[in-house]
This record gives sequence, C-alpha cells and structure tokens, in this order.
Amino acid sequence: MVGRSLHRILICLLIAIGSSSSATAQENDRAALIERAKKEGEVVWYTSAGLQDSNPMAEAFQKDYPFIRVSVIRAGSGVLINRILNEARAQKGLFDVLNTNDESVLPLKKRGLIARYVSTEAAFYDDDLKDKEGYWHTAYVIPWFLGYNTKMVKKDELPKTYEELLNPKWKGRKIALGSDNGSLILSGLMRVWGKEKAIRYFQQLANQEPAIQAGAPSSRIQLVAAGEFPLTLASGNTLQTFASRGAPVDWVPLEPVFVQLNTIVLAAQSRHPNATKLFIDFVLSKKGQEMIRSFHRVPARTGVDAEPPRIFKGFKRVVQDIEAAASGEETTKLYNEILNVR
Repeated sequence: MVGRSLHRILICLLIAIGSSSSATAQENDRAALIERAKKEGEVVWYTSAGLQDSNPMAEAFQKDYPFIRVSVIRAGSGVLINRILNEARAQKGLFDVLNTNDESVLPLKKRGLIARYVSTEAAFYDDDLKDKEGYWHTAYVIPWFLGYNTKMVKKDELPKTYEELLNPKWKGRKIALGSDNGSLILSGLMRVWGKEKAIRYFQQLANQEPAIQAGAPSSRIQLVAAGEFPLTLASGNTLQTFASRGAPVDWVPLEPVFVQLNTIVLAAQSRHPNATKLFIDFVLSKKGQEMIRSFHRVPARTGVDAEPPRIFKGFKRVVQDIEAAASGEETTKLYNEILNVR
C-alpha cells in the first residue's frame, strides 16, 4: 500500500512539474514574441468592418501594446481582395492582416497569400469556427434567421421550419429575400439535403412569389419593420439590432441555421508578422470578443455570449464551408435563375 501511495505521489509531482515547465515555456515564447513585435512597431490591417468598429479595436490594442501602431485600411470585401491580388502581382505585399467574409479567404489561400498561424486563443473556439490547418480564425459570426414584423405575424402563426414557408398563406410578396446574398441558404441546404432536394425546395419557394430586394439586409429589414412585408430571411445580428431599438421586428431560427463567418488571417508576406500575431490574438481574446459584442456583432469565442445569448445558442447550425466557396458564383447563378433575379 505504501509503495502504491508513493507511486501516485511521484506521478502527481511529475505532472505538476511538467505543467509548470509547459507554462514557463509558453510565457517565454510570449515574451520573445513581444520583443520581436517591438522591433516591428506596426500592423497594417485591411478590414471590411466599418471604421466605427475597427478604429476602437485598433485603439484598444494600441493601449495594451503602445509600441505598435495599427494602420486601418477599410473597404468592401471585393475591393480589399482585388487590392491584395494587385499588390501580389506587383510584388508589393502591403497588408499584414485581413478580416473579411469567409468566401474571400479561399482565393488568397490558393495563391499562397495567407499564412498558417494557430493563435494562442484558438482553444476557445469550436472546431467549425477555425481552420484545422491554421489558415484562418473566426473574428465573428453572422447567423441567418427568419425575421418577422411582430404587428403582422402572431407567434403561433410563425413558420417554424423551411417547409412551413411554403404554406399558401405566405404566397404573394409576403417573404422578402435578398437578390445578392440569399444564395447562402441555397448553398447550405444543398449541403444538408442534397442538391436535388434543395433546388426543388427553392423552386417551390419561388412559386410563393417572394419579394426580391436588392441591397444590404438592413434595408430589407427596414421594409419589414415598416410593414411592407411580414417575413424575411436575413442576418441575425441586424435583425436583433432593429429589435433592440424598439422596431416591431423579431426573429426565429429555422434549423439548420446557416452561419457566415468573418475570418481573420495573417498575410504570407507580412512585413510585421510578430506584431500581427499579437493583434490576431487580441481580436480573438476575451477582451477583443467582448468589444465585438459591443459593436452589435455576434462573438465566436466560447464563454463570450452574444447579446442576447440566443443569437448563437440553442439551435443546430451549419457553418458556411470555405472550401466550397469556389462554387459560390455557380450557386449564386442558380439562385438567380430559380428566383428570376435580374
């Protein structure tokens, strides 16, 4: 008995020593990273987020790391991707870090323009919210829900499934759909149901004579709030923003809920790789994710709930497949053909 007890004690001591050594090694690695970052002194951040969000994030990072200056370059996703590709052709890699919607990441990866980096914060993110090879992490998520006008639709009348949207009561410009982003749901249903069933469903949805609206989801939700349409499929954070401001708008999740990702990536030719790694870690940290929540976005980090938490809890989700983004144009074309979008 004494021998067994001594053996257990030795094992516990070895585990404790090993854990202590691992923690010390991580601290030393972090200290070395910070020292290298001090010599670089800058991060060039290309972002599709509005300046009302990106500037406060940059300022908070600079407060924690006053020896690093963040230069924010803000534009739409398409503009940023074209800029990066043009810089690559001219052999002028100017950006250090990019965050934008996930479909933009694949062409950069294929051209070798982004690098692997597994953040120290990655352990706090579910597997479907980070790249298994380390090419991207999720800065925030965009779940898509069924939004509705609370004055026009009673809760007991609400569709609870995609199939219930085919009820004849919702025929005749009762459902507002986007002309430029609705293909997200078609793509997701093709993954879940198979291509044939998903196409058949959207053909039936087209027979409901939905109202096709161009522009951002916010403009479509504004029309729902104004009573132009009772229902819409739209981004959850935007629906919740309207609801929080007192608009007659609420939402329900139709399962599976399709989720877009806004990803953050390290440039392969970064001129300030160490400072950039610190910045990526900051965005993914608890502090950074709490800031993202304050911007009315949906944080991706486990332990940092959205406001309200139900925006990213309590339903089955399907995260948009970045590797399948290569067929995005084909899916959009199919969506437009089915719904007669011109």
